[in-house]
Amino acid sequence: MTDKPQSSATDDNRRQRRSRPAFREAGVIGVLVLMMAGLAAATFDGERGISTFLQGDNLLGVALAFSFIAIMAIGETIVIMSAGIDLSVGSNLALSGIVCALIAKSAVLTGTGPWHIPLAVLGGLLTGVVMGLINGLLVVRGRLTPFIATLGTLSIARGAAYALCKGWPVDGLPDAFSDGIGHATLLRVPLAVWAMVLVTLAGVYFLTQTRWGRHVYAVGGNEEAARFAGIDVGRTKLLVYALCGLSCGIAAVLMTAWLGVAQSTTGMGYELDVIAAAVIGGASLMGGHGSALGALLGAAIMGVLRNGLVLLNVRDYWQQLAVGLVIIVAVALDPSRRDR
Repeated sequence: MTDKPQSSATDDNRRQRRSRPAFREAGVIGVLVLMMAGLAAATFDGERGISTFLQGDNLLGVALAFSFIAIMAIGETIVIMSAGIDLSVGSNLALSGIVCALIAKSAVLTGTGPWHIPLAVLGGLLTGVVMGLINGLLVVRGRLTPFIATLGTLSIARGAAYALCKGWPVDGLPDAFSDGIGHATLLRVPLAVWAMVLVTLAGVYFLTQTRWGRHVYAVGGNEEAARFAGIDVGRTKLLVYALCGLSCGIAAVLMTAWLGVAQSTTGMGYELDVIAAAVIGGASLMGGHGSALGALLGAAIMGVLRNGLVLLNVRDYWQQLAVGLVIIVAVALDPSRRDR
């Protein structure tokens, strides 16, 4: 007599768990829309009859500014979903950018032509992946906690970036690199924004349509159960850290081309924004929950928040305070935390 009610309750619980990501993303979209509406009203110029925030150039500038954070946040989200964390994303960004810039600049110094540009892009991407694999190996083979492992590589990557450029900015990059990647547009939209969209789509496909994506959810939800189910937990963790490193490499190439210079100080403090974007987008720090679209939306909220504070002439230190409050509120309201 009790089998049917228990089965019904189990089915209801499963449906509720499946609906939470979509519900959370809808909530994040609602917050973003409300925030944009508020900023549109706050920056409305009665004399000109327009809102400074809603001007096309400003919106494109906002999207470009948070595109680098969003790309890295998608990789960070995948790591967090596996019940890990990567604190080295900012340092990885700097190191990958330095490697990319040094290779690109060699084309100018040696006069060997533009063939160095694809090699520079590849160098930046591979550097990011290698750093990600190092993090994964420290966690899987070295059996270090993700926090300690990536805290160490945060300093290692930053030190390597300083050593490669001896503390000096790497500038004088070829125009083919800066103009062809950093300042290129398609339908008047910067290439970095298109890259953000493509990375998001790739992340959505990976997490929802591939076997490896299902493994990430399983490992983050219950590592022991995933191991008993035949999932290679170690290989899955290596993959998620490598993907996070790849996202850092992509962001590094795009940012270096956009700025036209690479510096060893690039990305300092980006760990905060990247993790904040992932958490605001619905990733649970306990693992098992999150989505690529949520990471994009979280980064958008961070970008809109910062842009709005600038337009409203809010000082830098208040901006940092606002970011911290957003993180605390997002984690406190995370429904998945209350289920564990």
